[in-house]
Amino acid sequence: MTPVSLGLDTFGDVTLGPDGQLQSMDKVLREVLDQATLADDIGIDFIGLGEHHRADFAISAPEIVLAAIAGRTHRIKLGTAVTVLSTDDPVRVFQRFSTLNALSNGRAEPILGRGSFTESYGLFGHDLNDYEQLFEERLDLFTQLTRNTRVTWSGQTRSPLENQQVFPPLGPEGMTVWVGVGGSPESVVRVVRQDLQLMLAIIGGEAQRFAPYIDLYHRACAQLGRPMRPVGVHSPGFVAETDEIAQEILWPHYADMFGRIGRERGWPPVTKDRFLAEVHQGALYVGSPETVARKIARTVRTLGIQRFDMKYSTGPVPHAALMTCIRLYGEKVMPMVRDLLSDKAA
Repeated sequence: MTPVSLGLDTFGDVTLGPDGQLQSMDKVLREVLDQATLADDIGIDFIGLGEHHRADFAISAPEIVLAAIAGRTHRIKLGTAVTVLSTDDPVRVFQRFSTLNALSNGRAEPILGRGSFTESYGLFGHDLNDYEQLFEERLDLFTQLTRNTRVTWSGQTRSPLENQQVFPPLGPEGMTVWVGVGGSPESVVRVVRQDLQLMLAIIGGEAQRFAPYIDLYHRACAQLGRPMRPVGVHSPGFVAETDEIAQEILWPHYADMFGRIGRERGWPPVTKDRFLAEVHQGALYVGSPETVARKIARTVRTLGIQRFDMKYSTGPVPHAALMTCIRLYGEKVMPMVRDLLSDKAA
């Protein structure tokens, strides 16, 4: 079996400091640099930074943070989780990533999406009524920019381009581009139509329920004559020395974050029973290295995916606990996953 790629994602959640108070965003951003540097040092394959524009997440300009990470690392792939392409200009997004790709010697791997929050629409002057058209058109233009040295394009959501060059260009190796999908069949087909790579965001419920989307991806590739490319999954998790420690560390921070988001969206209250149900049967990869490794390996086998990225930050978990989680993920979880998935283990 081809070795699975194993990465980590963070939104730069604002963390608690040693005094139990929320830290400033500048401090959190510097902590993210330390977290990514550790991930590179211990052989983790990918680090993804989510773009948000709200008080609980420090990262609003992930490409700048990734450029800083590029200067401190050597091998880890550098991407987003996700870039909110709908409310950005695809030409500028391309320029930022082509620059990052050059600075990092070809390590840039953007994951494009529409995001799970909508603050960027009002912030950048876009109408939520244009939700579908904005992403459809901007993904099309971004894809063309990654494949052609000169682009002619027109649409309804930005000015047209006529035989336009955009700088800096990508090298002959190009750049790997993923699209984050939350569970829409139309989104899966769009990824295939653009011949990009599919990243499924599984943030609740059993991973098995996403199997029909993998099947749809394969059918769409066959019907549209596209090659089958690697498919990935993004899910939240947290690793500590034992299951009990991991659950007890994460629970209050999980409750804090989802309590706030739930009140905004009218969700039912967060309970520890529901949290534990997601840990044991759902999409929370929380526990000891062995528990998390077995759950990741099961997801990889069940869905037949080639990449798994764990979002290791959920709520204001302190930096020291996040660093321990990253170290355990790289030094223990990853080797266990690959051993479980090896032909010998099978």
